[in-house]
Amino acid sequence: MQTDHIILFDGIERNHLLPLSATRAIADFRIGILTIREKWEKYFGLVSDVLTLPYLQTKYSYHQKDNSVFINATVLPDKRLIAEIEKLHQNAVLKDKDTVIAFKTDTPINTLEDLWLLDNLAIYTVNHDIQIRNTWDVFLLNGQEIINDIALLNLQPNSESLSKTNSLLGRENIYVEEGVQCEYAVLNASKGPIFLGKESEVMEGTTIRGAFSLGKHATLKMQSKIYGDTSIGPYCKVGGEVSNSVLFAFSNKAHDGFLGNAVIGEWCNLGADTNNSNLKNNYGNVSAWNYAAKDYINSGLQFLGLIMGDHSKSGINTMFNTGTVAGVGANIFGGGFPSKFIPDFSWGGAEGFQDFKLEKMFEVAERVMERRGVDFSVQDKAILTHIFEATKELRLEK
Repeated sequence: MQTDHIILFDGIERNHLLPLSATRAIADFRIGILTIREKWEKYFGLVSDVLTLPYLQTKYSYHQKDNSVFINATVLPDKRLIAEIEKLHQNAVLKDKDTVIAFKTDTPINTLEDLWLLDNLAIYTVNHDIQIRNTWDVFLLNGQEIINDIALLNLQPNSESLSKTNSLLGRENIYVEEGVQCEYAVLNASKGPIFLGKESEVMEGTTIRGAFSLGKHATLKMQSKIYGDTSIGPYCKVGGEVSNSVLFAFSNKAHDGFLGNAVIGEWCNLGADTNNSNLKNNYGNVSAWNYAAKDYINSGLQFLGLIMGDHSKSGINTMFNTGTVAGVGANIFGGGFPSKFIPDFSWGGAEGFQDFKLEKMFEVAERVMERRGVDFSVQDKAILTHIFEATKELRLEK
């Protein structure tokens, strides 16, 4: 059955994906080259609608049609899954174990809560376990998603478009869009592809190992050292050493310092010589704050660095401990290691935190976004205000 309308909804995992999901629907998470929404739209050749929480819904169009297919945005697509979704009939659901992947219904759906009240749907099953359940899944799945997105976009290797000043290994795995500036760099794509997006820049002395994706208008500063499996989103500026990390968009780590096994939202800035630990001294599993549990949970990972929500900043020489989670709108500075959980809109460091006053935070956000030619809208302010109020309890506990 031909699909002609898709709706991407936030799965029940969204609270486990905070603080990254605080300011966006899960469909707007970047993993690989593309956002999740861009992946689904490319597979179906359609423009999607999005169903999310009420305070975020103003950012997204949502209109249910008679033949709409609802798709769980935490699930990452592939050709086989698309074929299974195409088979769905009205009032039927496609599941993998307990995970709802997609469904069609003639029942009106107005909110996310309406989804969980659905019953009497015919159940079909499929084995498809490629899903984002925790924030760290973004970097864990990132390398394979770079490979998948290159295939999805039908990109063809074209290393010959790069200047002869560069040293290239694995030329058959290098993909370059128009307007890229890249001189005197080392690109090693022998073990994973390298993608350089439209009008991005790789400055002199940079060394890159795939799998790697550099978004449009993004910049790698001089002598950057980039390990796979890393994605740097559009309009980011990055320097120093980065390993297996994802920066969504419009964020900066422009100076020396290490970022590893990390996910950084939008409009973040890591000051010069900011470093995160990604491995405990005893080589044990890393625990990290989980908003849904309201406690630290065992990630099951030996390598886990920094998870940072939108609009957060770190000052010069900031040190983040293994498995640190920093919420939205935090401002972190000073000597020593701050706590492993930094609540949203916190101001301070190892010696303690106070509230980052909302109007002051707005002033910073407006200045930062204005420099990139982006409007800090009334809608943005309303979303951040909602998050500020919703996270008050977490700041009081600190």
